[in-house]
Amino acid sequence: MKGKSRVENPVSAGGVVYQMHAGRLETVLCGRSQPVRWSLAKGTPDDGETLEHTALREVREETGLEVEIEGSLGSIEYWFADRNRDVRYHKTVHFYLMAPVGGATDQHDPEFDVVQWFDVKDALKNLAYANEVNVLERALELIAEKDGANSGERS
Repeated sequence: MKGKSRVENPVSAGGVVYQMHAGRLETVLCGRSQPVRWSLAKGTPDDGETLEHTALREVREETGLEVEIEGSLGSIEYWFADRNRDVRYHKTVHFYLMAPVGGATDQHDPEFDVVQWFDVKDALKNLAYANEVNVLERALELIAEKDGANSGERS
C-alpha cells in the first residue's frame, strides 16, 4: 500500500488592474501559449516580502504596468499535484484591486507571450480559470461600490 502524498501549501499574490478607457471599463490579462490561455497576473513572494509588495512586484513584472493597490479582493484556493515528485499542493492566491499609474503592457517580462487590455465583459469570457472569473467579478463589485461612493449615489 502506497503512503500518502506530501502536501505543500504555497502562497502567491496578484491583482486585477482596471482603467476607464473611452467610457469603457477595462482590465488587463496575461496570455500564454497557443491557443492563448488568459489569466490574472500573480506570483510567489520573495523572502521577507509582504503579500502587498509581492502583488505590486508581480503585476509590474508580468504586465509591464506600475500600479497602486486600491483594496483587497480576498483569496482563492485550489489543489494541484506533481505526480513525479508525489507532492500535492494546496495553493492560496491573494488578489488586490489595482489601478495603473505608469508603465506599458509592451514592457512585460517574458513569462507571458502577450499582455493586453480587455473590456471587462470580454475578460470575463476569456479568463481560463473559473476561480479567476470569480475574482474579477468581486473586483467589479468593488469598483461599482467605489464609483457609487465617489458620485454620492448607491448603485
